[in-house]
Amino acid sequence: MMKVAVPTRADVVDDHFGHCEAYTIFTLDENGQIKDFELMPSPQGCGCKSNIASILQQNGVGIMLAGNMGVGALNTLNLHGIEVYRGCSGDIHQVVKDFAQGKIRDSKESCRNHQHHGEGVGHQCNH
Repeated sequence: MMKVAVPTRADVVDDHFGHCEAYTIFTLDENGQIKDFELMPSPQGCGCKSNIASILQQNGVGIMLAGNMGVGALNTLNLHGIEVYRGCSGDIHQVVKDFAQGKIRDSKESCRNHQHHGEGVGHQCNH
């Protein structure tokens, strides 16, 4: 069994990991078929500053299929044993199926300008 997390907004991959509505955690069987999935609300705050990496690790997640994220979030997830594939988009169920079929590769692109602004404003992400 393998667990895959996807930053989600309205059943599509959220383009920015740190500001998604929730994470959908898929459980895949040994043949790569989706056996189950659950929605986990996103913690408050930026992805790299929240405790999401440890929560996902505790839930057995080993793969993150994401749109994009800053280097801080990428490093934090990697330190928690979670392999990240950036550049994903579209319907979350299709993205997970494509991953199981070996069609997903990491884009190797991170948000380069990751600037934090005032409280509640969030941050700018220039791709």
